[in-house]
Amino acid sequence: MALLTKAPRGTQDVLPGESHRWQYVENTLLRTAELFGFREIRFPTFEHTELFQRSVGDTTDVVQKEMYTFTDKGDRSITLRPEGTAGTVRAVMEHGLLGEALPLKVSYITSCFRYEKPQAGRLREFHQFGAEVFGSEGPSADAELIAMASEVLTAVGVPAESLTLEVNSIGCPHCRPKYHDALKAYFEGHKDKLCPTCLERLEKNPLRILDCKSPICGEIAAGAPVVLDHLCEECSTHFQGLQTRLDALNIPYVVNPRIVRGLDYYTKTVFEFVSGQISAQGTVCGGGRYDGLVEELGGQHTPALGFGMGIERLLLVLDAAKAEMPDPVNCDIYLANMGEAAALKAFELCGQLRQAGFYAECDLMGRSLKAQMKYANKLNARYSMVLGDSEIETGKANLKNMSTGEQTEVEIGDDFSDIIYDMMANAAYNEL
Repeated sequence: MALLTKAPRGTQDVLPGESHRWQYVENTLLRTAELFGFREIRFPTFEHTELFQRSVGDTTDVVQKEMYTFTDKGDRSITLRPEGTAGTVRAVMEHGLLGEALPLKVSYITSCFRYEKPQAGRLREFHQFGAEVFGSEGPSADAELIAMASEVLTAVGVPAESLTLEVNSIGCPHCRPKYHDALKAYFEGHKDKLCPTCLERLEKNPLRILDCKSPICGEIAAGAPVVLDHLCEECSTHFQGLQTRLDALNIPYVVNPRIVRGLDYYTKTVFEFVSGQISAQGTVCGGGRYDGLVEELGGQHTPALGFGMGIERLLLVLDAAKAEMPDPVNCDIYLANMGEAAALKAFELCGQLRQAGFYAECDLMGRSLKAQMKYANKLNARYSMVLGDSEIETGKANLKNMSTGEQTEVEIGDDFSDIIYDMMANAAYNEL
């Protein structure tokens, strides 16, 4: 039987040598979001398929082509989440969170699944940082959400000059039908050139044609009517209000009337943070309003908005910008030993140090002393100590600074961890 030695296509492993980068980014994202009042929410990896059909939209590529859907043992149609908003809305509705003080602000880091051609920054299993706001219908909420997205990007180390914020409004259920009519009339004149998928969209939702990845359809869409020319007074006022507030926050942006986003639930504001450093997959963060989604899923009308930020793409941007990131945590102290009694003592002291909050290691492989010290170097241990029969008998051992070679005799009794703490604190102070 052949060994299964490769991960499924479109997935990737995060190895121990890389995980510290992910931890840094994820912790920074959530911590920065807290400054804006966002609290973390977690929801299941899979949901009932109908949730995504009703929320994401059955004319989108996500629903038509990309969802991982299967029938479970209860003969129910189940889908791995392709995005985070639908699961969030379902969760806050199910648990009555919309009945609490508003606005409700939640954030999350989650894996998502879409069956599409794998490429750099676009995987079949990918990870998103997301944020959602419920209850506020004014443009201040839109501007604050965009400001939070901008702040988290800055906090993780993305240079401001490497990103462009693009904003648009795609109208509401009152003005969008007129725009749909204008689009349909325009694309009817190009029916013979549209791809089969867009021919179907022409009847159901011509707005989706603007999001087609086909070069031919994209060229046709470039001459299509502009949505901003068809906004009702309310949507136009809302969009102007957003721009006024972005100006007040000194957040630079460009108006891009071609942004429609790939999901059907959006209304009014849509936006993207785009990087020119990661080729075609340049959208690092995208989102907007979805004022009708809660109602569509069976709740009361609740204005809402949110965004998703791809972590894989974010890491690509950070790499392209050569952004500084923290080094992985290195070993504080390695306790080497010579002999069985010394090995037991090293094991005991190692446990004491870990309880005190130190990253401590001792030999688990039965290595020679020379091999143990070589391993300590590989761990980049700050300090090392060798224990043998003499050290156990006297209750004292030499603590070696691995950078300077300086050695200090210390007691290895019950207060060993306190002694080590004081020594490291003094060393850190002297390094300032």
